Amino acid sequence: VVTFFSFLGNTLATATQRFFSFALGKKDEERLRQSFCVNLVIYAIIIVTALLLLETVGLWFVYNKLSVPENRFSAACILFQFSVLSFLSTIVTSSFLAIVIAHEDMQIYASVSIIEGFCKLGVVFLMRLLSFDKLILYGVLLFCLQTCMALTYLLICVKKYPECQFKKFYWNKDLFKETIGFTGWSFFGAFSTVSRNQAVTILLNQLFNPIVIAARTIANTVSGTVNTFASNFNTSLYPPIIEEYAAGNKDGMFRLIYNGCKMTFFLMWVFALPLFLHMDYVLSLWLKNPPENAILFTRLALFEALINATALPLMTAARAQGKMAGYEFPLGSVNLLIFVVDWILLKLGLDAWIVFVVAAGGNVLMYILRLIFVKRFIGLKLKLFLQKVLMPTFAIAIISASPSFFISRIVPNTFFAVAGSVFFIVCFTTVAMYFIGMDRRTRKKVLTIVKNKIPYFNKHEEK
Repeated sequence: VVTFFSFLGNTLATATQRFFSFALGKKDEERLRQSFCVNLVIYAIIIVTALLLLETVGLWFVYNKLSVPENRFSAACILFQFSVLSFLSTIVTSSFLAIVIAHEDMQIYASVSIIEGFCKLGVVFLMRLLSFDKLILYGVLLFCLQTCMALTYLLICVKKYPECQFKKFYWNKDLFKETIGFTGWSFFGAFSTVSRNQAVTILLNQLFNPIVIAARTIANTVSGTVNTFASNFNTSLYPPIIEEYAAGNKDGMFRLIYNGCKMTFFLMWVFALPLFLHMDYVLSLWLKNPPENAILFTRLALFEALINATALPLMTAARAQGKMAGYEFPLGSVNLLIFVVDWILLKLGLDAWIVFVVAAGGNVLMYILRLIFVKRFIGLKLKLFLQKVLMPTFAIAIISASPSFFISRIVPNTFFAVAGSVFFIVCFTTVAMYFIGMDRRTRKKVLTIVKNKIPYFNKHEEK
């Protein structure tokens, strides 16, 4: 129940970032302070609403629909309460995290995220040492960790950013209405995506055996892990795209969009290609005996994730102008349509893998719609997008996939042979991306970054 609501935090953070980045791009300190105060009010409303829903509808579901052994029911109820509190802490965290990202302080974001990851791992080890009810202990420890993260971001923001120092409450009624509208439609878009995924899983559960659900879960886990790289990269892209739009620098914004879409694909492809070609060995190494269809499902899920991830900069660009209804409603409708098509095809007797094909087709349709909307909203030139993004990415996919496929077919399924094949695929793909996928300006930037990171070059230049 709580996990279903978890997408709310990311949706709110994305909406908040847009208004902070817009004010920063305009260099308007007054609007920045107003954005902070307005968003605090909106977050407070959402926290109260979520708490009411979880403690009424959510609690009713736990007491009346949840299948739990009678002797563990009280522990499950306690876990639910701590899960609710952790979720509310997550919303508080996302409000201040959005400010950090809007200011492009990615070092702070990365450092705190790494610490959080190690702490979550520590929670698991701590559970082995403490002699207490493990289910309740897990909920308590995660709540404590999430509360610490919220306090950490709160203290960082209050100390570092003037707009967060609570010296005065700045209010703007028009900005409140605009933010509510933007957040509401962003919520609709995120809700339609989550609902589609959950509804398709329930549909498969009704028509197929649990092994199919297990295979789908594995596929989504692998594709989600690979997609993390693209998501984190685009987190850093979001503020500059909005700031360039607010400053009226369309050339700079278009350059960020072109390079962002291309680099997102490259980040995904360098991991997805070796996984795709050696999926049978990877899953057998991980699971020993992967469920039937897990290999096929995972390959299809990776393909679907590639399409969706490379559209992330376009999503940011479409949100830059702030009018969300004309963007989110058509895309949300496509998400709902995907579920309807899945239901019809599965009822006609098609195999479970068809849901991944339909999802990929839906993502292609949404990609085209995003291009149309971005062209309409901010004047993106589709011909230039084809030349600077689509043609290089298709070229890299074909050039790198051909020899990689040949190598993967001739090597035996042993650890060192597969590791050697993966090393070749990654190196060959990276070289192809550098010389074919990147333009001269991007290559120069990448070379400068590499030189700055390698001590040998720094010492050589100093001499």
